[in-house]
Amino acid sequence: MNDSAGVAWDSPLLFSRFVEECGIHAEPVTPQLLAAPFFRGKFSTLIIPTGFANPEYSNLLPALRASEVRIKRFLEGGGRLLVFGAAIKGNSYDWLPFSISYTYEYACYELEGEGEYTDMIEGYDRKCISCDGWFPEHEGVTALHSHERAVLIIKRIGVGIAIVTSIHEYPSRTFIRMFCTSQCETLF
Repeated sequence: MNDSAGVAWDSPLLFSRFVEECGIHAEPVTPQLLAAPFFRGKFSTLIIPTGFANPEYSNLLPALRASEVRIKRFLEGGGRLLVFGAAIKGNSYDWLPFSISYTYEYACYELEGEGEYTDMIEGYDRKCISCDGWFPEHEGVTALHSHERAVLIIKRIGVGIAIVTSIHEYPSRTFIRMFCTSQCETLF
């Protein structure tokens, strides 16, 4: 059983500590590592935190775009990808191996939906969850939405899975433990 996650960001994050407290090893993945062709991280999950596209917070977006082919290969090989909101207007998801559009609109959303991976919001009041936008068009399956506005998308690619969400809260500990634990470790 592998319980490790790469957390992509420019510098250490409090979020990485949260992942560690859930019992998952959080490996820091800087933009320089992410884009470097020699980097061969081995983990079950790659996490892209909220604000990844906003240059006020991070320089991650150019590295994600440079890693587009590797991200697709990671997913096809069984990797798991958890992507949060871009926190900026514009096309910030063009590095994903599927089509998705994003509307930046930070607000408190009332969320509906049941099924796989909706335990991400376990313990939160579904009537008021902070989200930084929604996904008007996408090639995935909508798991959570607010008044028909998708806020959690699931897309299977090869034997891997990508979850893209605009939820602006930490995921539940149950979700992190489950999603970041896998039978295999995938080479990035």
